[in-house]
Amino acid sequence: MKLFTVLSLAIILSFQGMHAQVTFTKDIAPIIYNNCTPCHRPGEIGPMPFTNYNEVMNWGGMIAYVTDINYMPPWKTDRNFSTFQGERFLTATQKQLIQDWVNAGMPQGNPNDEPALPTFPQGSQLGEPDLVISFSEAFQHKGNNKDQYQNFVLPTNLTEDKILKAIELRPGNSRIVHHSLFAMDTTGNARVLDSLSPEYGYDGFGGFVVDVADNFPGYVPGSKAFLYPNAIGQRIYKNSDIVVQMHYAPTSVAQSDSSTINLFFADSNEVINRQVMIEVMQPFSSRTSLGEPFSIPPNQVKTFHGTLFVPFDVSLMGIGPHMHLLGTGWEVFAVKPNGDTTNLISIPDWDFNWQGIYFYKNFQILEAGSIIHAYATYDNTSSNPLNPNNPPTRVSWGEGTSDEMYYLPILFVPTLPGDDTLSLEVALPPQKPQLIKYNSLTGVAGQIVDTSGFGSNTSNPTNIGAFDFPENKFYPIFPNPMHGPVDIGFSLAQGEKVSISLYSLDGKLIKDIVKNRFYPLGHHKAAFQSQRFSQGVYLIRVHGESVDMSQKIIIK
Repeated sequence: MKLFTVLSLAIILSFQGMHAQVTFTKDIAPIIYNNCTPCHRPGEIGPMPFTNYNEVMNWGGMIAYVTDINYMPPWKTDRNFSTFQGERFLTATQKQLIQDWVNAGMPQGNPNDEPALPTFPQGSQLGEPDLVISFSEAFQHKGNNKDQYQNFVLPTNLTEDKILKAIELRPGNSRIVHHSLFAMDTTGNARVLDSLSPEYGYDGFGGFVVDVADNFPGYVPGSKAFLYPNAIGQRIYKNSDIVVQMHYAPTSVAQSDSSTINLFFADSNEVINRQVMIEVMQPFSSRTSLGEPFSIPPNQVKTFHGTLFVPFDVSLMGIGPHMHLLGTGWEVFAVKPNGDTTNLISIPDWDFNWQGIYFYKNFQILEAGSIIHAYATYDNTSSNPLNPNNPPTRVSWGEGTSDEMYYLPILFVPTLPGDDTLSLEVALPPQKPQLIKYNSLTGVAGQIVDTSGFGSNTSNPTNIGAFDFPENKFYPIFPNPMHGPVDIGFSLAQGEKVSISLYSLDGKLIKDIVKNRFYPLGHHKAAFQSQRFSQGVYLIRVHGESVDMSQKIIIK
């Protein structure tokens, strides 16, 4: 009897062990196909494909390691601080299943249990685009193991203004496309730079180089383009160009890329009552209080604390912290007038290779009088393995990878009643129409006129893309003294034609940096290549019919 009991128990335990065995087809394939294969498949950014059992098994040990330390899937924000759309992460249970599977020898299991490989979109992740614009030729990325930033100018050939709902990059060569940024040029200046470059496009180090009219959400591998909700969009002007800045990753073998941009517009019957505004917290913005110059001494770990006052009710849609190789982390939150705190984003372990704009699942509503606090930490010591300088040297603001940035774009719209109940992950219901009045000369949204009786925020002119009402102001140029590209920042209380000129101290005109160009009301910046001029002291003058402002600079 005892022997029978022992044998029965052994059989039961053996059956349970077989039943509990983790297999690829039943347990691992669903995890890999849904979380890894979107990037790890032919033509995408992943360096090896994970589309079947053999491919996954060959890399099983590595998969177990990188998922256990949370290196993969690449999601850098702290999910306990705030959550976003499209998060890429594995649960503790999923990670443990991978560990158990590898430790068990990576059994395949019953082929009938394996789920079908997902059908991945080829032309677009959002559907049929309204306009497709493509590179006119392939760009050759040198195999010199160096990063390359290249700007490409793509004409839209639009015959009328449109409301943009989404912009989507379809990379031609996903193995080298690290990320991309999009901007709109209405001046033709980007075309000029393109024509002067011996190769297709022009060098993108230093940003877009030209003063662009607007920026759109960018692209990072593995992310899905964000579709603006109902009644919300961004204006794109007729005859404008889309300037695409492509960051090509280092490669030891020369490779080419010819990418495509998909544009999605609002339907003609969609009432657009709010346009997306973009406020950028950065050191030279008059609205960002940093408390000190943005300069990182050598051999120091330094944290900068920036604040931004919110003068009217806003509904935040997304946020995109940016820094370079010295950066180690961000923490951003808002304190409301009643003292309540709203967590916006935390990236405790910054990685320059994985960044982008993060979109919330729901509007983050901040009442007028709220203050946004943004802490950014930088490690300029020799213990930072990514420090581009050995030995460490003082680092200040700049667009180059070896420079540093404190750059925090925030996407938002003016708050409407009911925003607190809406989800940004689904199509929003139609909202009460509200008239958007445009400047008749430029087509730029200059006023939002209240026709529905809600609130007082929109009863006065509101500058699209800024938190405060503009005035004629010339922001301090930094760094000063200078040698290299710098931004000339200024704001205008009304739209007018403006020239930006470089003068000697005795009043002699040296160069017109910008000549008689129309700028709408609001905040602007123009690129100035100071290294093209001799050492000395100069005056930079911003002048037009109703504005005349100057500032002394030193070129070293």
